[in-house]
Amino acid sequence: MFCYQCQEASHGLGCEVKGVCGKTPEVSALQDLLIYQLKGLSHYTTALRVLKIENTEANKFITDSLFMTITNANFDYSRFVARIREGFLLRTQLKATLLQHNVELPLTELLSWSAITSVEMEEIAQYNGVLATENEDIRSLRELVIYGLKGMAAYVEHASNLGYADNETDAFIQRALVATTDDNLSGEELTALVLETGKMGVQVMALLDKANTTSYGNPEITKVNLGVRSNPGILISGHDLKDMEELLRQTEGTGVDVYTHSEMLPANYYPAFKKYTHFVGNYGGAWWSQVTDFETFNGVVLFTTNCIVPPRKSATYVDRVYTTGSSGFPGFKHIAGGEEGKPKDFSALIKHALSFASPTEIETGEIIGGFAHAQVFALADKIVDAVKSGAIRKFFVMAGCDGRMKGRSYYTDFATKLPKDTVILTAGCAKYRYNKLPLGDIGGIPRVLDAGQCNDSYSLVMIALKLKEVFELNDINELPIAYNIAWYEQKAVIVLLALLYLGVKNIHLGPTLPAFLSPNVAKVLVDNFGIAPIGSVDEDMKLFLN
Repeated sequence: MFCYQCQEASHGLGCEVKGVCGKTPEVSALQDLLIYQLKGLSHYTTALRVLKIENTEANKFITDSLFMTITNANFDYSRFVARIREGFLLRTQLKATLLQHNVELPLTELLSWSAITSVEMEEIAQYNGVLATENEDIRSLRELVIYGLKGMAAYVEHASNLGYADNETDAFIQRALVATTDDNLSGEELTALVLETGKMGVQVMALLDKANTTSYGNPEITKVNLGVRSNPGILISGHDLKDMEELLRQTEGTGVDVYTHSEMLPANYYPAFKKYTHFVGNYGGAWWSQVTDFETFNGVVLFTTNCIVPPRKSATYVDRVYTTGSSGFPGFKHIAGGEEGKPKDFSALIKHALSFASPTEIETGEIIGGFAHAQVFALADKIVDAVKSGAIRKFFVMAGCDGRMKGRSYYTDFATKLPKDTVILTAGCAKYRYNKLPLGDIGGIPRVLDAGQCNDSYSLVMIALKLKEVFELNDINELPIAYNIAWYEQKAVIVLLALLYLGVKNIHLGPTLPAFLSPNVAKVLVDNFGIAPIGSVDEDMKLFLN
């Protein structure tokens, strides 16, 4: 195997024996093969689109499959075997449709390969993984695009689950996948495609923002409870708000309480969910703390998406964890999607939850969040006055992902040492490094403004653009905003590409730069955008504040 798509890539180079995330070589091989299959399918869908034929089944298959290969989303070997077999059936259908219109694509290996058994699939995968592209720089640019597409696909799926779709996005994803198979494209052309991926990332995040706020209202300033109650509980993790809605509806009146974990914390900020009296609050920390949080929770857990950590051998919670959507893990029960738009059936999960006592309390108190763009716009006058008066000297965007590396304590130390006249703008699970610290407020404005999930980084962009407008600046980089972003997986990649497309410069990225950036590609990002790795807290503090 060879995988270097996440921040935990072994030795900062790539995982070759087993994924640091827990992914086996066999699963890694099938994920590579699925991506290879999606590239072939995209040749067909792109050709059909020339004929003005849109295949919604293919669009969903490609998007959902990309999502399945995101870090920590799905570790279930059998699901990937079944998925690839579905892909063959879809390919036959797409090919037949083209033939009906007298169009036949050249049967290259990419478009004609087949495999019946899982062993055959693994054998073919050996020749079609990341390292199949020999040129290091071309490989780096291709993978940068693909990882951006994976992050984009996650947001497309969430929006789709709420009934919001955009054929332009599907067309781009598939056209970009085709482009990664074109050996005639130069490094300059692929670099342009990277920035176009960022452009589409902005569009996709805007679509998801519309889907979320139209469905559930604009997030509001909310104090989120961290304690527990005496009822049995279900802990929902991941990112999907549609699953959150269906779970709350089906648990209402059952005597089961619902708690959020990790990236589901921002569900507490939406008005539509606040009407449920059995929606208690948040339990635990970021995704990687689940190995302890799930033990003490003493109840049922539902994963709606990534981020799954393989349980320890001593774990006692394996038989009470359920997955749904694109997520999966051997030994975890899986809940399929509802037929023809019907809700998923969570009855087995609810019945299971009723057999447990209440969760063990691990902390008490509250944390505050809900500072998405609409809420911050409502506070705009107050914030602008604070900037003009000098009460707020600078904003620090500390969005992105949390992770297990000890070096991520940098972000806690950085937040702690920030001067009291600075404000942190955050989104994603990176906030768990500092959102429970007593950092205080500035004239009633909390010093940590949490916009929500990683996709809500869009809100941070909207806030920055609003401030640029208010202060009548020509360049977003003239704002008193510094970017000190943490990353882990591919949704952070699309956020980064979106920021680059918008012209944001001098972003510090950590705790390490991506392993998939070749030295030459990294140099392009440094020279053109000022991308830099984090240093020491004190050195970076001086740099940012000066």
